[in-house]
Amino acid sequence: MKANIGLCFSRVWVEWKNSFLEIPMLRFLLSSKTFSGLTTIGGNLHARYKKRIDVRSRVPLRYAGWDPDLKNVIIIHGFNGTESKVPMTYLRDAYMRRGDYNVFTVDWEDIAHFPCYLSAIGNTRLVAQCTAQFYSFLTSHGATAENTVCVGHSLGAHICGMISNHLTEKIHKIVGLDPARPLVDRYGGKAFRLTKDDAHVVHVIHTNAGLLGESPQVGHADFCMNGGTMQPSCLREGRRIRQARCSHFMSACYYAAAVLTSDVAFTGVPCTSSCRRIRGLEEFAVVMGEKTPDSARGTYCVKMTQIMTCPFD
Repeated sequence: MKANIGLCFSRVWVEWKNSFLEIPMLRFLLSSKTFSGLTTIGGNLHARYKKRIDVRSRVPLRYAGWDPDLKNVIIIHGFNGTESKVPMTYLRDAYMRRGDYNVFTVDWEDIAHFPCYLSAIGNTRLVAQCTAQFYSFLTSHGATAENTVCVGHSLGAHICGMISNHLTEKIHKIVGLDPARPLVDRYGGKAFRLTKDDAHVVHVIHTNAGLLGESPQVGHADFCMNGGTMQPSCLREGRRIRQARCSHFMSACYYAAAVLTSDVAFTGVPCTSSCRRIRGLEEFAVVMGEKTPDSARGTYCVKMTQIMTCPFD
């Protein structure tokens, strides 16, 4: 069965300080298998079959198109984002093209709108709690922790990190795509931001470190793309804030490409925590993406030889 299924709470109730809080329109979308019409990242998909499902339902998840024989990825967008806009669609489509994943995307767009960044930061805790409920729902239907990964961009990376706060056992793997830095670095306690303690395996991609993204040494393995701060293809964006935003979103596009290939272009060489190369360590290089070993530790520098663009408006 090839389907794109909408898992939606029109009203989500979560326990909060001995009362209940209503969170409107938190959606989970499932793409169960590669669409036959998908030929390029971001390309047209065949017509989608969508269905709203409450995770409190006892109807088996396989009836929604979930394949228990595939791995699972949960993708979470960041501030002012949505699961239906680039570059998050690039990431979703990359996993779909692989054909070995059930692809879930969390859409918290309605409570992550510009210009309310402070509100969005506060809402990450609630989204994480609801996503933990969804994760439990998924595992109750037979999904295993070892075959489930959470991939989050910006504030979405911190949401991935907070999921384990609401579980009896922490999740197996998290991939943080340039985890958000503004205000989080100053006011976000350890329990509310992504760290290597949030999963058994935490890989982090840095494309705007120190500005919109966190500085390295967040996860077990951190990858600095082109120095980790400003990306070459973004320097033509004019104003520095647009260069930073462009670079921030490049993490999703880089990782989408890396999901589909083990190309040498995504090979990282061990480097310092400030993303400076160390000569003579090329033999210890690792590939960034699906082929990154769980045992990888430290900071790696990835020098992209080709110019990539990544829509971000």
